[in-house]
Amino acid sequence: MAAEDGARSPTRMLAEGHLRVATGGGAPADGGIAVRHIPHHHTAKKEGVGGKNEENNQGDADFSPSQELNKLVNGNNKVPGTLDDYRKLIVPVIEEYFSTGDVELAASELRSLGSDQFHNYFVKKLISMAMDRHDKEKEMASILLSALYADLLDSSKMSEGFMMLLESTEDLSVDIPDAVDVLAVFVARAVVDEILAPIFLTRARALLPESSKGVQVLQAAEKSYLSAPHHAELVERKWGGSTYFTVEEAKKRIQIILREYIESGDTDEAFRCIRELGLPFFHHEVVKRALILGMENPSSQPLVQKLLKESTVGCFISSNQVSKGFSRVADSVDDLSLDVPSAKTLFDKLLSAAISEGWLDASFSKSGASDEDLVNASGEKVKRFKEESGHIIQEYFLSDDVPELLRSLQELSAPEYNAIFLKKLITVAMDRKNREKEMASVLLSSLSLELFSTDDIMKGFIMLLQSAEDTALDIVDAPSELALFLARAVIDEVLVPLNLDDISSKLRPNSSGSQTVQMASSLLAARHSGERILRCWGGGTGWAVEDAKDKISKLLEEYNTGGDLGEACQCIRDLGMPFFNHEVVKKALVMAMDKQNEASILALLQECFGEGLITINQMMKGFARVKEGLDDLVLDIPNAQEKFGAYVELATERGWLLPSFASVP
Repeated sequence: MAAEDGARSPTRMLAEGHLRVATGGGAPADGGIAVRHIPHHHTAKKEGVGGKNEENNQGDADFSPSQELNKLVNGNNKVPGTLDDYRKLIVPVIEEYFSTGDVELAASELRSLGSDQFHNYFVKKLISMAMDRHDKEKEMASILLSALYADLLDSSKMSEGFMMLLESTEDLSVDIPDAVDVLAVFVARAVVDEILAPIFLTRARALLPESSKGVQVLQAAEKSYLSAPHHAELVERKWGGSTYFTVEEAKKRIQIILREYIESGDTDEAFRCIRELGLPFFHHEVVKRALILGMENPSSQPLVQKLLKESTVGCFISSNQVSKGFSRVADSVDDLSLDVPSAKTLFDKLLSAAISEGWLDASFSKSGASDEDLVNASGEKVKRFKEESGHIIQEYFLSDDVPELLRSLQELSAPEYNAIFLKKLITVAMDRKNREKEMASVLLSSLSLELFSTDDIMKGFIMLLQSAEDTALDIVDAPSELALFLARAVIDEVLVPLNLDDISSKLRPNSSGSQTVQMASSLLAARHSGERILRCWGGGTGWAVEDAKDKISKLLEEYNTGGDLGEACQCIRDLGMPFFNHEVVKKALVMAMDKQNEASILALLQECFGEGLITINQMMKGFARVKEGLDDLVLDIPNAQEKFGAYVELATERGWLLPSFASVP
């Protein structure tokens, strides 16, 4: 394979950073649950290695996976120093896992091998061996990848492993006729289990030859599985699943275990029940729910601290899972305060105890990004505002009436909660169809012009990013959707690129939120990003910014040469880009300066303003853009300065502009 002989294959490009999927020191891309299943502990006898494409596993008639393992355990084998050594040693690990179904044993054996730099080959080998076996082994392979993710396999190695599989699909197809479809299921399952970011599909496709089977795999994963109704359940049950757990079922079982522990105080029994769940990658939920129990019932805090301390000291719950659990509570402490007014104080107490007793890293600290005024605000008032804003958002999604929503929001008279409204708007939109997502972005543009300051919008996005891990438990592709909302806000000039750096600085390093900001930055840095992001939800016409500008120029030219006023207004309306109407104002003003019939151009602006087609803020923005470019305009239109002054005076008289505009430098 190309990646193995040193060529600059897609895998090598990925390894060198040319293809990046959100990483964060091994943390999951969204910080949430990676898998919704528990591993089987199968007792079926071993089957043959199978799969003609597998190497190094049939060369010796006396070959035995357990022999290789025994050599390793007894010290007769050195830790692999080369890739060839590593390949030979991981085959028995995988064979043993397929035989026993013991996730913990497989993790222990892989950890003992060391050689983290070769983990992408483990991903490839595990899947390629499972592909030539029964559904049971395919399901087990997916479970193992999710269990190892974060603690042993970081997202970059996971991505490289899948990229290597995509590159070798042609070879796999020689021995596995349905390799394309099977690998497509593995890719879709990895996305659903949140161990591959959805954007991986786009970036991997860009690095593969268009005619390759690897591209066919990605197309099948996206169209046949990830785009299907109820796709998560479809993908998870594709191979029959194992003992099937939904996220909600897992949460309920954890809650029952913790409540029984609080009643009995028996840590050994609690550990036994948690271990039987077989969800080591979901232990952060145990930590989160234990902390919340301690906050809801302060008398139970000593027992909570005892359980978490002993589980951490005994390495039953990893430090990574403990930190993640604390992070999730820290991100949602504002909402918890509605039900437990002293939640913040109680959480700070638990946090201090954990750090002082040494079972939580001292570097952990809750981001101070949330506004203190929101934290200290009346819980009842916030709750009422959330309810009212929820009704307003639902009504907007039904009516598509932006002016009505703006009026309703103004009637709430709670500008201090603008950030909460933004969070609510995008959270609701993320769980709906593309139409509502597009409507949310269009509304955000109007809000930024009419009611919201840049600071309000940044705070809203920070709140969203802080709770991204919890959101991802309910909305599988929340990180990628949120990244698109961020990127779209920049394209729509609601935010500027520098704001993304400011937002990222308020988030914990390597958190799900900071990774989402990185993903948004990557989207914006891509070629033709403006066009792609505008089309991400089929918004408006899906035109690129340059296309829209060209359309605006043509409709103004047609109107200027004798077109109908009503028709021109309809053409502007048909653009479907109300957040871009400032470009209409700008081009109309420049045309009026440069043409003889300026009266008809100004009449068009008057008609658009009168109909509510162009808002006062779009007018202000359009005039401001012309004002900024006056020095250049004077070179072509000598009296541009005088004409612009007259237009400002006229616009102020007619109410297009606020009186304060003339004093703006």
